[in-house]
Amino acid sequence: MRITIPVRPLLAATLAAALGLLPPQAEARPRKAKVAAAAASLSIDYAIALAGLRIGTARLAGAFERDSYRMDVSATLTGLVGAITGGQGSARSSGSVGAGPLPDAFSIATRTASSGIAVRMALAHGNVVQTEITPPLVDMQDRVPVTAAMKRSIMDPASALVMPVKAGAAPTDPANCDRTLPLFDGATRFDVVLSYAETREVQKPGYAGPVLVCNARYRAIAGHRPDRPGVKFMEDNREMSVWLAPVEGTKVLVPLRISVLTEIGTNIIEATRWTRAGETETAGRTGDPALAQASLPGQ
Repeated sequence: MRITIPVRPLLAATLAAALGLLPPQAEARPRKAKVAAAAASLSIDYAIALAGLRIGTARLAGAFERDSYRMDVSATLTGLVGAITGGQGSARSSGSVGAGPLPDAFSIATRTASSGIAVRMALAHGNVVQTEITPPLVDMQDRVPVTAAMKRSIMDPASALVMPVKAGAAPTDPANCDRTLPLFDGATRFDVVLSYAETREVQKPGYAGPVLVCNARYRAIAGHRPDRPGVKFMEDNREMSVWLAPVEGTKVLVPLRISVLTEIGTNIIEATRWTRAGETETAGRTGDPALAQASLPGQ
């Protein structure tokens, strides 16, 4: 009997909040961003489960200084799935925060026992300046072209984990759920449309309090192959949600739990520990640096 593990989609889902919506067409790494000593920093450990079985772990480390941010995300598949696939990945993004995150650098890389892929992307206030994908994408005639206009005013998957509180709203105001995230991962352009579902109280190691539960919908824009069954499945998917919790000392919300129905079961990424940490500790525990250490030519 042959067992097929969808490694790249699982890693993508973990590395990008709405992450799990579609496998990345590549993965990226950016220039080093200058982030001052963080006024607030946070690290969150997550457990990854698929169809009720724990298959891996993930970690998010965020640093926030005035209107700037840096996000480091890493994920590793463990147990039988990890033994079969060797799957792991990491991503990094940095930029400034306005009404939404405005990234200036993004990188993501995943690898398995048999392959790997990496993306590096340089941006200027959310507008893509340069993208590098290794190995290059295979040219598919049925792939919807990504135009230059579609690479403007976007956010990368790691930056999408930073949810600024809306002007004049409290952190747990339901209005903070109602937003559309214009995502570009270096190859595919898609929207994640969030809407308010409910507010609930949760208790986790390091965090106890209210969270916003937001429903999520996937909307393909470009870079995808529209006739692929996986694309149609995700566009019709009504069983996706994210729980957002406020980061103390900031006006930012980050995911405490992400749930995405896949074709082989529900993928749940849920916090097991929430820690307010110093900048040194946060920066020093963010996955495999070899997966996300590079800069684009000329940087």
